[in-house]
Amino acid sequence: MSTERKLVPKLRFPEFLSSNGWVTKTLSGVATVVMGSSPKSEYYNQSRNGLPLLQGNADIKDRLSAPRIFTSSVTKECRIGDILLSVRAPVGTVSKSIHHACIGRGIASIHAKHTNSQEFIYQWLLSYEPRWESISQGGTFDSVSSDDLKGVIFAVPSTPEQEKIADCLSSVDDLIAAQSRKVELLKTHKKGLMQRLFPREGELVPKLRFEGFEGEWESHTLGNVVTIFKGKGVAKVDVVENGMTPCIRYAELYTSYGEVISTVLSRTNIPVDNLILSEAGDVVIPASGETKEDIATCACVLDAGVALGGDLNVLRSKIDGRFFSYYLNGCKRPALAKVAQGDTVAHLYPSQISKLEIDIPPEHKEQQRIADLLTSLDHQISEVTQRLELLKNHKKGLMQGLFPPSNL
Repeated sequence: MSTERKLVPKLRFPEFLSSNGWVTKTLSGVATVVMGSSPKSEYYNQSRNGLPLLQGNADIKDRLSAPRIFTSSVTKECRIGDILLSVRAPVGTVSKSIHHACIGRGIASIHAKHTNSQEFIYQWLLSYEPRWESISQGGTFDSVSSDDLKGVIFAVPSTPEQEKIADCLSSVDDLIAAQSRKVELLKTHKKGLMQRLFPREGELVPKLRFEGFEGEWESHTLGNVVTIFKGKGVAKVDVVENGMTPCIRYAELYTSYGEVISTVLSRTNIPVDNLILSEAGDVVIPASGETKEDIATCACVLDAGVALGGDLNVLRSKIDGRFFSYYLNGCKRPALAKVAQGDTVAHLYPSQISKLEIDIPPEHKEQQRIADLLTSLDHQISEVTQRLELLKNHKKGLMQGLFPPSNL
């Protein structure tokens, strides 16, 4: 079904500049839409009997099908290469099936018909993802009906133009996927290094060591080598853009690339005499948070003179702050979480932190070498992550230009 309305995108490949405008159709006019139907749970199995079962977003990973179970009773099916769309909260997530599978009621499968490009439809649905919220229904449990989905208005160019757009956007997807792999490889490399740079539980010598350092690390109770105190309250109303003093509160604790704080996001005009200011290398741990795991996370304040909020525990010592932060996050996070108190809100007090058993290299230079290596890796992770975000933003801009506005 098509309408009289024709549209032209902002960006168009040269060979199509003189072509007619895109024709608007319903999604069911360009593709076959199959709404899933869940089989009875008694037929679910882990023994690979029947077909893989795709029930919703939990069975999708990196925009590809990743089924967790099988079903011996098959209701509705999708084919390899079909587009999958979540029709229950969260509505509208788009992916591809790499399985011949049974689809439950949380999934719809979409397959191009006539001469339409499957990849073009996939890319267009990606661009349409933000719009699903406006057509979802069901109150607190959002869902999209068969009529909602099949009736979505879809602007369609000629098949050659569809294929050109699909090739362009899928090539950017390939770049994004390659960049994502770089990010994950670096994170995996860092995780493996940390496992070897820090001694295992019950041991005092790490598996990997820089040349020139030997002997056992020293064991201490944290309170014997670190001064622990709390920051002083900096309320949200006290944070101002043109404040004289940089400040860190729980909300601004962590950067996107690691445990070391490099940028202070807030400032305050509270008089300095009423603040607790950092010394370079202080390590901070949240004093309260939603979960025990959240607050069992440490960070290093690189600069002196930063106001430390009252929702922070401050650890001050002669231990290299960056090393200490990496060590606590890599080796002692479960122990910190274990001593935290509270259910709906978790709390971590200086008296609890002080009892923690730690192992540290006796030489400050070894602490620095470990910190330098991990900080360098964090910067690499930050750089490749930033390039990944640039690619994602580039694709977003391309889609906004290559597809006519979707406010149909």
